[in-house]
This record gives sequence, C-alpha cells and structure tokens, in this order.
Amino acid sequence: MKNFDTMMYFITDSTNYSEEEFLHRVEEACKGGVTLIQLREKDRTTKEYLVLAQKVHEITQRYDIPLIIDDRVDVALAVNAEGVHVGQSDMPVKLARQLMGGDKIVGATAKTVPQALEAYEQGADYLGVGAIYPTTTKVKTVLTSVDTLKEIVKAVPIKVNAIGGLNKDNIHVLKNSGIDGICVVSAIMKADNPKAAAEELREAFHELQRN
Repeated sequence: MKNFDTMMYFITDSTNYSEEEFLHRVEEACKGGVTLIQLREKDRTTKEYLVLAQKVHEITQRYDIPLIIDDRVDVALAVNAEGVHVGQSDMPVKLARQLMGGDKIVGATAKTVPQALEAYEQGADYLGVGAIYPTTTKVKTVLTSVDTLKEIVKAVPIKVNAIGGLNKDNIHVLKNSGIDGICVVSAIMKADNPKAAAEELREAFHELQRN
C-alpha cells in the first residue's frame, strides 16, 4: 500500500451538506482525478464517523484511491482505511505507526523543520505543511512561509505536500518548492463542480511543475 501518490490530496469537509450531497461531491472529486482523500470529521461521534467512513471508503475503493482518516486511528482500523493522518496535537506518529502497522500510510502535519524531522524519524510516510494561506475551514491555522516549506522538503526524504487555502489561482507561489503535491479542502469541496475543480487543480499543478 506504500505506493501512493499525494499530488492531488483532497481533504473533505461535510459541514452544511446532506450526506447524499457530501458523498456525491466525494465521488465527483474522484472522477476529477484526486489521488488521495482524507476524511476529516471533527464533530461527529465515533459511530457517526464510522458509518460515514465506510460509505466514503466504498467510493474511494471503486476508484482505487487511498482513504486517509484524520486523527482517528480506531476509525481507520475499523473500516480498514489505507491510512491515518495525525496533527501536532493528535496521537504521536510513532504510536500511530505501531497501531496501524507497517503496510498502512501514516501522514503527519509539520510546520517547522524540527517537527518534520521528528515525524519522519517516528515513521511518517508523508507530511502536510502549512498553512500557506489563511483557510476557511474550522481547523486552527498557523501560517507557514514558502521558505520554510522549501527547507522541510530538503530536510526529509519523504513526500511533502503544501496545505492551507490553496487553489488553482494561487499555487504559483509554490513554484520551485520541490513539493510532491498539494492538499485542498474548499477549492474542491465548495466548488460548483467538484469534478471540474479537481481537473483544473491537477492541470495547474502540472503547469507549476513544468515551468
């Protein structure tokens, strides 16, 4: 399972959507070419999280896209998700790795080079670095400079993604940063057409790599 692509990493936000509309948007994003999906639910009960995770996993499996569960190792294990993502205030990477096993994906959030090195040494497979821009999600954000992002890319041998307020019109700031991909929430989740939004983001990222 370690052969995974973080180029177009979609993080979900079910706020203000019916379950039907939410699942529809997830599937449209899959059709649009996202390469990794993280289910992020901060306010659901464990049972609610489990039920939704199972439904999302059914969709992602159809498109052969790995599903990452935010924060909750128990939920990830229960639905046999492909991985888990832990933030700085969540379970330590080392413990998440022990619980998930060696064949699952473990991602971590890092905002500084020391945090990145610690996550890598504890067994993280990839890092989400940011926020590059202020975000509209409910997650508390601390801005990270592109210079710090570049330093993190150079410091660790694992995949590094930029995150935080990114969209097709502003990712040019990431040029020559050496990142493996971008993480987006609102750019796809709130788009009128999630499939088209994912396609446009893919093209914008390819353009970034070409120039």
